[in-house]
Amino acid sequence: MSKSSTVQGAPTQSSDPFVMDLKKIREDARKHMSDGPVTQSYGADRETVLKLCNDALATEIVCVLRYKRHHFMAKGINSEAVAAEFAEHAAEEQQHADSIAERIVQLGGEPDFAPDGLKTRSHSEYKEGANLTDMIKENLIAERIAIDTYREIIRYLGDKDVTTRRMFEEILAVEEEHADDMADLLEGRE
Repeated sequence: MSKSSTVQGAPTQSSDPFVMDLKKIREDARKHMSDGPVTQSYGADRETVLKLCNDALATEIVCVLRYKRHHFMAKGINSEAVAAEFAEHAAEEQQHADSIAERIVQLGGEPDFAPDGLKTRSHSEYKEGANLTDMIKENLIAERIAIDTYREIIRYLGDKDVTTRRMFEEILAVEEEHADDMADLLEGRE
């Protein structure tokens, strides 16, 4: 066995030395103070990110509206439990919308709550559903659409906007739970 200067299990050092020009960082912070949290090192195209966020905001609002309608319109056997699930999901989708709107403002944009454009900006459609099974199916479809579109947004953001990416990762995890809930409710209904 040969002797090595590296201890097994010890963290390895990066070949890139850590260099930080604190003086420049301080100057830039003062100079660009009006940009809020978006600093010179922000790597994403802010306008693209704002559009993606506003489209996701529309998606979440449409989901809130659909889940709310389904909550109030749920009828039939076991409808109380399903209606309660719809109400819970509506509240969580509202939290997502609020988080996205807050991030839009942090990035220097304006959240677009205009009702006229919600349907065209939303990734998912607003489908009412004729009965409880249709409602569950429409919500499952909408959740699957949100899952795929949010994965694409996360992929696009990568390391260019870690804060927005993490927000979408957290939302994605909840959307996956929602899809699982809807799939469970659908089981045995067809």
